[in-house]
Amino acid sequence: MGRLFGTDGVRGVANADLTAELALGLSVAAAHVLAEAGSFEGHRPVAVVGRDPRASGEFLEAAVVAGLASAGVDVLRVGVLPTPAVAYLTGALGADLGVMLSASHNAMPDNGIKFLARGGHKLDDELEERVEAVYDEHRTGAPWSRPTGAGVGRVKSYAEGFDQYVAHLIAVLPNRLDGLKIVLDEAHGAAARVSPEAFSRAGAEIITIGADPDGLNINDGCGSTHLGLLKAAVVEHGADLGIAHDGDADRCLAVDHTGAEIDGDQIMAVLALAMRERSVLRSGTVVATVMSNLGFKLAMEREGISLVQTAVGDRYVLEEMKEHGYALGGEQSGHVIILDHATTGDGTLTGLLLAARVAQTGRTLKDLASVMERLPQVLINVPDVDRSRVRTSAELAAAVVDAERELGSTGRVLLRPSGTEPLVRVMVEAADIDQARSVAGRLADVVKSALG
Repeated sequence: MGRLFGTDGVRGVANADLTAELALGLSVAAAHVLAEAGSFEGHRPVAVVGRDPRASGEFLEAAVVAGLASAGVDVLRVGVLPTPAVAYLTGALGADLGVMLSASHNAMPDNGIKFLARGGHKLDDELEERVEAVYDEHRTGAPWSRPTGAGVGRVKSYAEGFDQYVAHLIAVLPNRLDGLKIVLDEAHGAAARVSPEAFSRAGAEIITIGADPDGLNINDGCGSTHLGLLKAAVVEHGADLGIAHDGDADRCLAVDHTGAEIDGDQIMAVLALAMRERSVLRSGTVVATVMSNLGFKLAMEREGISLVQTAVGDRYVLEEMKEHGYALGGEQSGHVIILDHATTGDGTLTGLLLAARVAQTGRTLKDLASVMERLPQVLINVPDVDRSRVRTSAELAAAVVDAERELGSTGRVLLRPSGTEPLVRVMVEAADIDQARSVAGRLADVVKSALG
């Protein structure tokens, strides 16, 4: 059996790769592993289970709930809520385990299972590996130890979770949003009720699009991966800004009043200055990945804010933040983590704080985001090469040195082997788009010849 857990839980085509049997088995395994680790010691364990609106989430939720209850875990079903809401409620309710069913920004046929530990934090790699090993062991015949009688888990709906989470979001805001007109694109996803409610309670006038999930239309031509509708709606309605989420609302991208996109790097730049002003940007530091635009790094340097960069993936950003106590981190894709108030990326919280900065300063989002200049970035995927030799090829190393010399201090080269495919990603940034394309093209040719 290949490894099931990726960088963000278990994902696949629902009812093909991700079956009810797999969901049930993994849930039982997770309960046993956490029990063995002492997480349930001395009390009856409780789990919070939520999902996004995908049709497949209905039967997968039933399988997960059945698995947990059969392992003696009481289950609180919170229904359709964002991933960060499930994480928040897992911590706020003192639950021992959280489970979110979502494939985030993926198309509707996919789904996924994400397990959260006590406090709402993602399971450590070691625990995920143990869950997978225990699942595989019992899948091939070893019998489970099963509670009976009063030992089985009880299941109940927990509708109060919606209001608890919205109240938490409002409590975090440093100021209200009165006077702002905001378009919200909910991607027909998990935030379709939460986000409009939160922005309205905060005082904003809102227009919603992509807020009618039917189980089949999640991420379909809308949301943070398809900003065209939001851009048009912001201009049409004369809105101050637009906010876009993905299917499980753990990310946020924005649009300014002219319809121009504001990406995750720009959002972090705006929030970093706002948080420093309020003395909550601990150690004057932001955490981002190596894929963040060079313009973000240059802007932070100019503003006297330190930047720590990690490998690609919000889990690595979070690990760095937790280890050193940093308050703000994220990715260009819009996963922004505000660790004082969330254990994962929270698209609704990010959007609220961004809008709060606009309201507080009286400046446009376009003006606020101009703190950084997004340098042209070219990405080329080079397939069918030996990705394992990226760091050992002398020919490739020499080509990179030449490219970096040509680009100077206003450019950057990044070669990154794919984690799942036999390809290498060539990323080049430069002050001029033509130069970036030229350098990226030459490097891609060297990758083909040296690693092909």
